[in-house]
Amino acid sequence: MNAELAERIAALEARVAALEGGHSRQTEPAAGPGGLVGYHGELTEPFELSWAINVTPGPMLAFEDGPRVEVLAALSSTARVALVRTLAEKGAQTAPALQEAAELGSPGQLYHHLKALTGAGIVEQDKRGSYRLRPTATIPVLVLLTAASDVAGQLKNLGVRPDRG
Repeated sequence: MNAELAERIAALEARVAALEGGHSRQTEPAAGPGGLVGYHGELTEPFELSWAINVTPGPMLAFEDGPRVEVLAALSSTARVALVRTLAEKGAQTAPALQEAAELGSPGQLYHHLKALTGAGIVEQDKRGSYRLRPTATIPVLVLLTAASDVAGQLKNLGVRPDRG
C-alpha cells in the first residue's frame, strides 16, 4: 500500500472515530504551537447536525498538506463558493438549478466546478441525481467560509467581535 493511500485511510479512520464519538474529537498535546484551536456548529435545516472539533495546533500542522489544500483549492473560486452557498441556503439542487444560481454559461462549466467540490468531499450527488453538501462537511465548510470572512474583515459589518476570553 502506498504512503498516500495509507494516510488517506488513517484520516478516514480518524473521521469515523470522531463521528462515532458524538462528533467531537480532541487530540493530545504535541510539539509545536501550544494552545487549542476549535470550532463547532449546530444546524437544523435541511438536516439536524451538531459538530465540534478541538485540536492542539502542533499535531494538526504536522498533517500532510495535500488533502487540506485540495479542500481549500475546491473553495478557491467564486463560482464554487456560489454553488456551496446555494446548497447551504436551499438544500439539494438539480444541476440546472445550480448552473443558474452560479451564473455559469454551460453545463460543462458546472460539472468542472462540481468535480472539484465532489473530489474534495464537499458536495455529493444524492439518489435522485440532485447535488447537496455532504452532511459531515457542511459545518466545517461553513466554518471555513466564516473564517475567510473574518480574515477579510467582513464580519465586522455584522458587529461580530472576537471573544478574547
